[in-house]
Amino acid sequence: MRLRLPRWAAVTAVLTVLAGAGTFTAVAQDEPPPVQREDRALDLDGVRIDTSYFTGAGTGRRPAVLLAHGFGGSKDDVRPQAERLARDGYAVLTWSARGFGASGGKIGLNDPEHEVRDVRKLLDWLAARPEVLLDKPGDPRVGVSGASYGGAISLLAAGHDPRVDAIAPEITYWNLADALFPQGVYKKLWSGILFSMGTGPGGDACGRFAPEICALKERVAVSGRPDAAARALLEARSPSAVGDRIKVPTLIVQGQTDSLFTLDQSDAMARAVAANGAPVAVDWAAGGHDGGDRETGRVEDRVGAWFDRWLKRDASVDTGPAFRVSRTGGVDSTDGRATLRAATADRYPGLRAGTRELALAGPSQRFTNPAGGAPPAVSAVPGLGGGLSGLSSSLGVGIALDFPGQHARFDAAPQAEPLRITGTPTVRVRVTSTAADGSAVLFAKVYDVGPDGRQQVLPAQLVTPVRVEDAAEGRPVTLTLPAIDHEVEAGHRLRLVVSATDLGYASPVTTAGYTVAVEGPLTVPTAPAVTTQAAALPWWVWGLPLAGLVVAAALLLTARRRTATPAPDPELASVPLQITGLSKKYKGGERYSVRELSFRVEQGQVLGLLGPNGAGKTTTLRMLMGLITPDEGEIRVFGQAIRPGAPVLSRVGSFVEGAGFLPHLTGRENLELYWKATGRPAEDAHLDEALRIANLGGALERAVRTYSQGMRQRLAIAQAMLGLPDLLILDEPTNGLDPPQIREMREVMIRYAAGGRTVIVSSHLLAEVEQSCTHLVVMDRGQLVQAGPVAEITGAGDSLLVSLGAPVSDALVEKIAALPGVGSAVRADGGLLVRLDSRDGTTDDTPDGVPVGTAADTAADTTALIGELVRLDVPLTGVGPHRRLEDAFLTLIGGSA
Repeated sequence: MRLRLPRWAAVTAVLTVLAGAGTFTAVAQDEPPPVQREDRALDLDGVRIDTSYFTGAGTGRRPAVLLAHGFGGSKDDVRPQAERLARDGYAVLTWSARGFGASGGKIGLNDPEHEVRDVRKLLDWLAARPEVLLDKPGDPRVGVSGASYGGAISLLAAGHDPRVDAIAPEITYWNLADALFPQGVYKKLWSGILFSMGTGPGGDACGRFAPEICALKERVAVSGRPDAAARALLEARSPSAVGDRIKVPTLIVQGQTDSLFTLDQSDAMARAVAANGAPVAVDWAAGGHDGGDRETGRVEDRVGAWFDRWLKRDASVDTGPAFRVSRTGGVDSTDGRATLRAATADRYPGLRAGTRELALAGPSQRFTNPAGGAPPAVSAVPGLGGGLSGLSSSLGVGIALDFPGQHARFDAAPQAEPLRITGTPTVRVRVTSTAADGSAVLFAKVYDVGPDGRQQVLPAQLVTPVRVEDAAEGRPVTLTLPAIDHEVEAGHRLRLVVSATDLGYASPVTTAGYTVAVEGPLTVPTAPAVTTQAAALPWWVWGLPLAGLVVAAALLLTARRRTATPAPDPELASVPLQITGLSKKYKGGERYSVRELSFRVEQGQVLGLLGPNGAGKTTTLRMLMGLITPDEGEIRVFGQAIRPGAPVLSRVGSFVEGAGFLPHLTGRENLELYWKATGRPAEDAHLDEALRIANLGGALERAVRTYSQGMRQRLAIAQAMLGLPDLLILDEPTNGLDPPQIREMREVMIRYAAGGRTVIVSSHLLAEVEQSCTHLVVMDRGQLVQAGPVAEITGAGDSLLVSLGAPVSDALVEKIAALPGVGSAVRADGGLLVRLDSRDGTTDDTPDGVPVGTAADTAADTTALIGELVRLDVPLTGVGPHRRLEDAFLTLIGGSA
């Protein structure tokens, strides 16, 4: 697994200074001004460190920013943010940490003697740059930011070097030992992922890790239990080791869907830095290491404002509230994603503000830790849980799983009114263990349970591990549950679950029995000072009425009197479609999209509208639907002239340029909602008949977001068929479908036309058109090329296959194409496809004006053609009509294909 979601910011801190050949480039962007980037390899104690230095336009000194990357990444990961800060007036230095990217050295997990020292050398390098603002000689005005591992280096830099002026750590840790060994339990899944990211290919078990880190990992992974030496090593390399020395303005951004570095880590750093007297702001973003929406743009905006305030010393800058948390505000109906709203407070509330007590019901319960700790319960899954937890409040989804006989559970009463939990719930329980040493490893979590008692959601997919010692005779334990921000709806209740196993952690491998009983209420923090901001009105709420007024005024002032709609033609009342002399040129265009187009469609036909890209097919269909107005000519549907909003359009169903569906609704609900919007009676929809023709089956009762592309296409066709329109128009209905789905779509069209209705389909799939259509209209460059039954066009005598005994030159092909009576000549397998043009563009007196010729004409032209081919010494072996639509199509459109 590659941790490029939020990578727990790569072994940050490495770069240094010492000459290296630098390259200097300009980073071109869409918007001015450009950013200049200088790439340089620095050397520190023989270790190569890869750096990039960014500056924007302008002269004079400016504050600097050190920008660190995440674990497993490199300096390239933060380049976009670096360029943005450079444009905003900062000198920005990024680097690939030791053991990552193009840098050398070993990964030391922010070792003060290596990675942290690298950062101090980078500060020396910045102090020597002529662009960087200095507070005093050797002391640059500088901020440090980064995510995860890079966030930790920003905290460590502030604790080790007093020249750092402001920091903005993101989704990071305060105490790495507490993060990887919470409550004495080994976080094996995350530890394994992170360690694998530093080993890389080649078979070296330690990879690019420093020897002491490799030994620690091997020791703890084998035993399944962290020892004192492992804790001491990680604590010595954690920001908490220098917490009393971090005294600069600190913006802390932590992720809510983060089982690697949980919210209690950010709470510890916020309390420590605030205790030192420094300004602190805390921001709980929606996503985290487990996935979800990291709110990258918003967070980067806030980091920029933070540095503007404390590095540029601009007191007018709004750095945001002292505390902010992103809350799910529902589902965006356009894409099915969770929407976010901000909740704020003018001070950080901590994790236990405004507590309420909820009684838990349930007797003392015994359960078992299975041999080998398997199968394990499932809570957080790195990279998977975040997206689900973001929708848990709105849709009740989740992936948590607890196995029978391996957990105890205790329920609170249903909530009479909504309850917002913001912080860390706690509960006191008594634990008894039958293990030989009297210990127990338990995993506690609180579910939000729906009214039916079965549907349950684990907020943010988080669980708290705890190791209990000396529990053979029973021991009271206060469980500190995961910090969350979650609303429990009225009618829902909370459920405490204590499990013997969890997928993300190491459990004892020997069988043991545990007994758990609750000894007090579940205490939940509500943080009453944190208030949710009212959702901003979408622009269209006020914008559309205003735009309507503007449009109405413009129409009153500039609109011309419309010409009266032509009277219906009773002779065409039974004709689904007749197009006469239709032309359209888009404003500013140099050529017609459609020009002098005429054809007619009869009842019961399945008409294929063919032509290469740019032939004018979609423009023709849009004019037919009244979506755009032709410049010349006329369209009549059942004798009625087409105008925007013409009543006869109610007899037309269409699927043109895709259909939009609400992803969270079922297929049936989407169709019912669409028909209701038409304002027509529900009984006129003929919904069941349309669904039977579309053959969607049980899928109608599932949410559209679960549909395949083929099912969405069939649902779109069913929508077009609502009301069983007499004329059905389909534009590329088989786009994105596989062969079985294409076959199903063909059957849908044939079934629909079988009832005496008419279908017009535009498609590029010639073989499919040949099988499903009865008639064809072929267009090229906006004009009609040929129209008629499929059999007539594919077998027409004026489209001939000239078989050759030997290859012919391009010059000879051109001579053949220029012969009298020849419309075009193109190469084909085994010979040439030749289209005869004996009519010289004339037309007969048929109503549709389609050029036609007689069999006698064609025979005479064929005889003349053979004579000309012999005269030109063409090595022909045979001349005859072809039978494939593809060949006919290529012949008809000549070189336009």
